[in-house]
Parts: sequence; structure tokens; C-alpha cells
Amino acid sequence: MDIRLAELKDISQLIRMRWDFTVEHDESKKDSSFEDFKQECQSFLEKAMNSDQWFIWVAEINGQIVSHIYIELIQKVPRPGRITYPFAYMTNVYTVPEYRNKGIGSDILRTVNKWINENNYEFVIVWPSEDSIHYYKKNGYVSSTEPMEYVPSKD
Repeated sequence: MDIRLAELKDISQLIRMRWDFTVEHDESKKDSSFEDFKQECQSFLEKAMNSDQWFIWVAEINGQIVSHIYIELIQKVPRPGRITYPFAYMTNVYTVPEYRNKGIGSDILRTVNKWINENNYEFVIVWPSEDSIHYYKKNGYVSSTEPMEYVPSKD
């Protein structure tokens, strides 16, 4: 197994995995247009991979991406008297169903955690599903107070 940062050549696999991840959790989405989604996701991934803001970690076995974790760096406003490091927002954590419960997700998460430490990022936030809380806890994550949010009206 190879754990590495995603490359442009991985985009088609990442698009398919994002589609599968979404449909797995909300079957009503399978009636959406895959072609429309593919175009939007392709554009997003190309921009993300060419930026210093997004880092997409993948676990690959025999040329197939079987797991991934997306990290977006969030820059913080500098404060006097200290060096300011960004924090990381973790999202789109997914392992292909037939590769689950084999330690692959934990392997890729440990790689991400090591990278976070090596780069002095301040912390990582993730909003886990109810089913994934154990996965994060066994990999060193702790629960925190829910953030507040504002949702603009769609009037």
C-alpha cells in the first residue's frame, strides 16, 4: 500500500469515490446528473491540487485508490508575540467498502497526523458522523464543544 498526496492523474478515481461516498449516505442523490457533478468536481479538484490550501491524501493498492482524506488549511490572523500557524479542516474521509476494517483508514489518518505535527499546524477539526466517532478517538482525536453556525436565509 502506498500512502501519498493525490496527483492530477488521480482525479477520475477521486470523482468516482466522491460520488459513491455521497450515494452511499443518501441514495436519493443517485438520480442526480453524474456528468454535471463530474464537471464541477473536476474543476474543484484541479484547482485544489494546484493550490497550497488543499491536500488530498490517498491510500493506493495496485493502482487503485482505496481510501482518502481531504485537508483544507485555514489561515489564522497573526497575533503579537507568537508565530501563527494555520489549522486544518479534515473532510471527505472515505474508504471503499471492500477495504474497510482492514486498518487502511487508520494508516492514512496516522500519516496525516504525522504530517500535521511535522508542519506545526495548530490543530485539526473534523465533524464526524455518529458511525466514525470511534475511528477518530482510537486515532488520538478528542470530542470538543459544537461550533456555532449561521445559516443565511434562502429568501
